[in-house]
Amino acid sequence: MLKPDSLQKGDKIAIVATARKITQKEIDEATNILKNWGLHPVVGTTIGLENNQFAGTDEERRLDFQKMLDDTEIKAIWCARGGYGTVRIIDQLDFSDFIKHPKWIIGYSDITVLHSHIHNLGIATVHAAMPIDIHKGTEASRQSLYNTLFGAKENYTINYNQKNKLGNCKGKLIGGNLSILYALCGSKSSVDCRGKILCIEDLDEYLYHIDRMLQNLKRNGYFDELSGLIVGGMTKMHDNNVLFGKNAEEIILDVVKGYDFPVAFDFPMGHIEDNRALVLGAEVLLNVSDDVTTLKYS
Repeated sequence: MLKPDSLQKGDKIAIVATARKITQKEIDEATNILKNWGLHPVVGTTIGLENNQFAGTDEERRLDFQKMLDDTEIKAIWCARGGYGTVRIIDQLDFSDFIKHPKWIIGYSDITVLHSHIHNLGIATVHAAMPIDIHKGTEASRQSLYNTLFGAKENYTINYNQKNKLGNCKGKLIGGNLSILYALCGSKSSVDCRGKILCIEDLDEYLYHIDRMLQNLKRNGYFDELSGLIVGGMTKMHDNNVLFGKNAEEIILDVVKGYDFPVAFDFPMGHIEDNRALVLGAEVLLNVSDDVTTLKYS
């Protein structure tokens, strides 16, 4: 797996919107953070555009992202926000120059489309907070992104959760938003999970649909040769009047009960304030013990 070069002071980092619309005001805090880090923000033409819920038409979003992909002076692309829409442009993007001159692609939620697609190109990406919300998160979340972009290894130690399945494993990190992983099944952007460690998180879903999505991943072989499973925020879950009978953690455990890989809950990733940066595609060691869970980069 190829890792893009670490950033240096003075590097240019683009901010573009591949999905939902966003205003310049909504990214002002993020551009100030980049400047404080010694980086030069380059705001894409999609910031401020509006086409119903999208940041411009599909073609406008594609062109903006493609421009930043091909510009060798841009050392990273920070996706402004999630929502929905990246899947509408992914097959029209040309990654040929990007493969020759890779750069960090950063984001989470809907940006899982890019993470998964680019993983299949053999290039690492960063699952992390975005311009829309980085200033609302914890200082640890911001620092983890800074450290990751500038080349420091961010190892994590988190508290024990009684629902964890104990064990240790190693493998490449993959994953992101569960709804997106589910939506990508059967496409060329779907990821091969064999020997890897899968991270999942989600927001604002019904519990029965969490089960439906996980059952579909199971039927697609995602868990058959998986090394480990990391569960981040399962945030603002809903239930029907006729209750499903399990919470999100219990649903996950029920789906994977026939497998022997370790499972770590409460990992700081996803639609939560403490959304730590993860290098997807990197080789990591995961240890889930009866005391703490640790994630260390090889």
